[in-house]
Amino acid sequence: MSQESICPRYHKAVELIGRRWSGAIISAMLGGDIRYHEIRDSVPDISDRMLAERLRELEAEGVVDRHVFPTTPVRIEYELTAKGRALEAAIVAIEQWANKWIEPAAVVAGSSGR
Repeated sequence: MSQESICPRYHKAVELIGRRWSGAIISAMLGGDIRYHEIRDSVPDISDRMLAERLRELEAEGVVDRHVFPTTPVRIEYELTAKGRALEAAIVAIEQWANKWIEPAAVVAGSSGR
């Protein structure tokens, strides 16, 4: 087996979308503009603090845009940027892999519930 170094770009990408919750957040956003509570409701077991942190990270990386609408009350929506939407094929491939290789019992056992 070769001892070549992993490409730094690949490593950064895997660290970004491989962080806990990031892939699930991106998956929840693939349908288009979405509000915070809709993301939270779509991602099992995520806390408000962690969702806010991950959204800030994804926004800083240019994967997510945050739109604030000056209504009463203020409405905030999130959407994937072109950079974020480009992850769709990877997210779908992981989902297909999971459907083939991850046992349903392992999913239930690994869930802590809300």
